[in-house]
Amino acid sequence: MESALRLRALTKSFGATRAVDTLDLDVPQGAMHGFIGPSGAGKTTCIRMIMAILFPDSGELTVLGRPSALDAKNRIGYLPEERGVYRKMRVADFLAYIGQLKGVAADEAKARASRLLNRLGLGGAERQRCEDLSKGMTQRVQLVAAMINQPDLLILDEPFSGLDPVSVRLLKELILDEHKRGATILFSTHVMAHAEELCQHVVMIHKGRKVLDEPMTGLRRQFDARTIVFEPLDAAADLSPLSRISGVERVTPTVEGCTVRLGPNLDAAVAMREIAAAVAPARIELSRVHLEDVFVRLVSDTPAAREQEGALRAHLAGLSPEGVAV
Repeated sequence: MESALRLRALTKSFGATRAVDTLDLDVPQGAMHGFIGPSGAGKTTCIRMIMAILFPDSGELTVLGRPSALDAKNRIGYLPEERGVYRKMRVADFLAYIGQLKGVAADEAKARASRLLNRLGLGGAERQRCEDLSKGMTQRVQLVAAMINQPDLLILDEPFSGLDPVSVRLLKELILDEHKRGATILFSTHVMAHAEELCQHVVMIHKGRKVLDEPMTGLRRQFDARTIVFEPLDAAADLSPLSRISGVERVTPTVEGCTVRLGPNLDAAVAMREIAAAVAPARIELSRVHLEDVFVRLVSDTPAAREQEGALRAHLAGLSPEGVAV
């Protein structure tokens, strides 16, 4: 399949700091890719090079088959990390103007803007001036601007940052609809749960270098947690029989029940049957891999990375599910 994005040995430094280090990346047309990693990993610098806002020190890239995003600008939608609109313009006029810059007729741009604003809970906001919008409303308007031309490639840099849970849900639904329409989507986030939920494929970077480039299905196989989540039917049930099942390595209590760690030779399906026979279950399921754990495991393979593991976990723990510092 032809690549919507193709990067080869892309490198960018700022003084002594190498923000992006010989990065290779292929995003097939029609894909939904998550571009993930903690703040400062180099994600935004890479996106700015893709968008021809910055230029690489070395390496090469193509965007929709062209050597520069500038050659395909009408086919691209971009939501930058830094939010910004023309503050004195009314919302409808701003979106129509952006649409016309992307080759969409004014009437069609206004019609599309109205539909998208309604989808995002901003029906009736067309006559408001952009300067009168709240931060969250401004972000949703800017997302509409990124989608106004029905782009072939949609690049979203931290699209959920600072939004309330209802707005996040609306944005996710709209992003999925754009993907169903056929758009290739690359979205950058440091909230890895969003990538787990939305993406078919994840690319993870750390200190400017790629540490993971895998489909989610392959990732789950590669980083099999071999852990079963168990909730007893009777909250007061004795869970000690679970630790006596042959092949169980560890039983760890949780608020709702426990997790059961399986040894390498115990088949998960067999284990689940034996666990259910030992203690009546209200819920029993194989634990899903979490990108946060995968990331920490990957970057902890080097001594320098191990020193940062505690700081990384503290950073991730200090974020709400919507990516807001708490």
